[in-house]
Amino acid sequence: CRCVPGDAEEPVPRAELLAGVAGAHGLLCLLSDRIDREVLDAAGPGLKVISTLSVGFDHLALDEIKKRGIRVGYTPDVLTDATAELTVALLLSACRRLPEAAQQVRSGGWTTWKPLWMCGYGLSDSTVGIIGLGRIGQAVARRLKPFGVRKFLYTGSGPRPESAAEFGAEFVPLARLAQESDFVVVTCALTPATQGMCNKDFFARMKKTSVFVNTSRGAVVNQEDLYEALAQGQIAAAGLDVTTPEPLPTDHPLLSLQNCVVLPHIGSATYATRSTMAVLAARNLLSGLRGEPMPQELTL
Repeated sequence: CRCVPGDAEEPVPRAELLAGVAGAHGLLCLLSDRIDREVLDAAGPGLKVISTLSVGFDHLALDEIKKRGIRVGYTPDVLTDATAELTVALLLSACRRLPEAAQQVRSGGWTTWKPLWMCGYGLSDSTVGIIGLGRIGQAVARRLKPFGVRKFLYTGSGPRPESAAEFGAEFVPLARLAQESDFVVVTCALTPATQGMCNKDFFARMKKTSVFVNTSRGAVVNQEDLYEALAQGQIAAAGLDVTTPEPLPTDHPLLSLQNCVVLPHIGSATYATRSTMAVLAARNLLSGLRGEPMPQELTL
């Protein structure tokens, strides 16, 4: 193969992508690359394989890709543990107010021990609601269970009794999950059905002491509604590793809130995970170019 890499660590600029993909037989892309009809047209009929360095594929125009008979490889499973670890870390950071407390140390706000100062919410004897009990959702539940969680609820496209059995998790409607959960964790895929599902109505149903965490995709959440819920004390806190857009502008209202922890989409950011993802993406691409089964092919 003749490989044409980008010039920098940053994602390839759109104009450079459109020019570089012309005549290519394979494309290795990132989740930050929007692979739409314009890119596919620029590539031409020779494009046979797209390999994305991600488990998510909402950046790919799948209907158009399928129509053109292009195969797609992706990188599921390998980032499950890293993303689950980050989800738990984000949940703990939000519910125990860790960034806020660390800032108090730096700014001189730490004066003496006070009974209710910097108090947050603990996992022991709590109810955790998981939106999307897939690979990552299960891995999160597996890590949270030893903290003494009393009950797991979950929702999604349908019941998953075999997956839920390990945690004794109960399948419930979204509204009930919002009402009963002390912690809500979003780990579902972004689809037309899930886009904007965490909205004003959803947050209004949550407890004032509840903590909301999203490590799936930013568009699952209506961020304006989340801001209002946090600012008005409708819910206690939130932790986000994904936003809309990415990166989130530094003057975004969510960043003005003490009770909102925002991370720069680092769910899979361990050296080992990113290395494994890169190797898998390369193998998917090469296998596709050879007309062989990919290690991880997306069924279109």
